[in-house]
Amino acid sequence: MGAIALTIALPAAAQEIAPPPAAAQQGEELVVDVTGGISAPMPIAIPFFPTPAVTSTAAGSTDSLGRQLAEIIATDLRNSGLFTPVAPAQLRTVAFPEVTAPAYDYWNGTGAQALVQGFIRANNDGTLTVGCYLYDALSRAELSRQGFVVPPADWRRAAHKCADTVYTRLTGEGPYFDTRVVYVSETGPKNRRIKRLAIMDQDGANHRFLTNGQSIVLTPRFAPNQQSIVYMSYADDKPTIYVYDLGSGRQRRVVSGASLAFAPRFSPDGRNILFSMAQNGNTDLYRVSASGGTPQRLTNSPGIDTGGSYSPDGSRIVFESDRGGTQQLYVMDADGSNQRRISFGNGRYGTPAWSPRGDLIAFTRIAGGFKIGIMNPSGGGEKILTDAWGDEGPSWAPNGRVITYLRSGRGSGAQVWSVDLTGVNARRIPTPLDGSDPSWGPVRP
Repeated sequence: MGAIALTIALPAAAQEIAPPPAAAQQGEELVVDVTGGISAPMPIAIPFFPTPAVTSTAAGSTDSLGRQLAEIIATDLRNSGLFTPVAPAQLRTVAFPEVTAPAYDYWNGTGAQALVQGFIRANNDGTLTVGCYLYDALSRAELSRQGFVVPPADWRRAAHKCADTVYTRLTGEGPYFDTRVVYVSETGPKNRRIKRLAIMDQDGANHRFLTNGQSIVLTPRFAPNQQSIVYMSYADDKPTIYVYDLGSGRQRRVVSGASLAFAPRFSPDGRNILFSMAQNGNTDLYRVSASGGTPQRLTNSPGIDTGGSYSPDGSRIVFESDRGGTQQLYVMDADGSNQRRISFGNGRYGTPAWSPRGDLIAFTRIAGGFKIGIMNPSGGGEKILTDAWGDEGPSWAPNGRVITYLRSGRGSGAQVWSVDLTGVNARRIPTPLDGSDPSWGPVRP
């Protein structure tokens, strides 16, 4: 499955109905405080998107799609914890010409500070055009406009792209709604657990299985270009590293001849794969070309070194090791030099993941349970984000503000959850079966 290119500029045909942007970006800026989490979410109105002509498409009628587009945008923004969409009962019908001429008096009466309006139109070539406009409802100013041309099958992506436009304009943070999560789908009794690779949109939609469950799979991670996934598989009863090509569905072994190779992750440039390998009773970190070849050993200390994760510039690696007697976090240069411990709190630390922004490292802390936490790369500023009993295996959204992870409880199955950096806004991401080892992919092009 290749990348779908979206037109991230309002198409000419749509520009004909839109006046030039108002000069409202002057004066006081409408901004969301991203540090407050859901303590002070911004009220925002997102009425249903009208269509200039009701048309039947492969994805449904354009009037029905206009309603669903608005609902997905509202859900995305609500799930961020930073916005409170106006209740459906207060959403008035917006006529097509009103998209670029908002009824500010009405929307001010709903308490909305921001307003998202748009339209959907079927094109002669079978594609759909979705327009997305963001307004400051109080100062009556247009803040942003975007247009997206998509095949009918990708209409949901246009909604996520619109939500990303609103989110980035009002928060100053990077986008993350038009993304996917790869994870391990689990079913069956504990002694005969079936584990399959699965992929879905970040909101749980467009779910599909990638493998058939004949071999156990663990720890899938996206390649930076999103065209493949690296993971550990027990195929042929020998656990080792494989790469799954999303376009062809083919799988290939990357590491051969190892008795146990696991915990793989691509380098930021996609050229190498970092992984752990057990040899002669010792487990160390290795690096191998993404195309295969002879692995290069990076660590050489007694004990288990695993869970490696690159800094976004590829210059450093964070990993976990029990070389000092307990499971702790260490940082080293990418060539294996300058190894130093960074975790010194109570309990054990594992599964580190370096933030895409480079400023934080997420981890699992084990002390009377498993919890997700963050610290800076030098080990300071530690903060625990979750308080459930069994939260582990963090993976960052591409904007470095949200983390997905596995939640398991006493007597309950494995679930995929997410939490933001405030630790306030935690939510479950729906999966059809139990889910573990989630990994967040980059923003789609």
